[in-house]
Amino acid sequence: MKSKSNIKLPLTDLEKANLKKHKIKKADIFDYSSDELEVLLNSTPERAKTIYALAEFQTIPSIGIKFAEDLVFLGYSSLSALKDKNAAKLTDEYEQKKGYWVDSCVEDQFRLVVHFAKTNDNSKTWWDFTEERKKYRLENGYPVNRPTKAWHDASY
Repeated sequence: MKSKSNIKLPLTDLEKANLKKHKIKKADIFDYSSDELEVLLNSTPERAKTIYALAEFQTIPSIGIKFAEDLVFLGYSSLSALKDKNAAKLTDEYEQKKGYWVDSCVEDQFRLVVHFAKTNDNSKTWWDFTEERKKYRLENGYPVNRPTKAWHDASY
């Protein structure tokens, strides 16, 4: 498992001040439920759940804040919610929601996340799933409704 001290969180100044007031480090967020974080951060239930999810997703080796935010963007707030998912379908869903197709390494990250959620195996990183993804896409291709615009041509 990745060091919990390396977790990056997009906290507001008020949330940082509230953590400091309660003498809580970002690495200690895992010691609290989202209900407790709601009170400690003086936030909404949704915000506390998001903060916890962003932290939890970053405990996966080679997954950083940006991909953690992508998982939250898709509506996931826990690893347990991802353990029965299909990584290729998550990629397809993500591309549909974004409106453009993404770099293939994104699917490798989805594959890692699903694998980790199922096994808690911290010995793998996203690039360990490249061959699996290539084989799958060679055999199954992409959906016919895959966006035609590439991520590098999308306006952010």
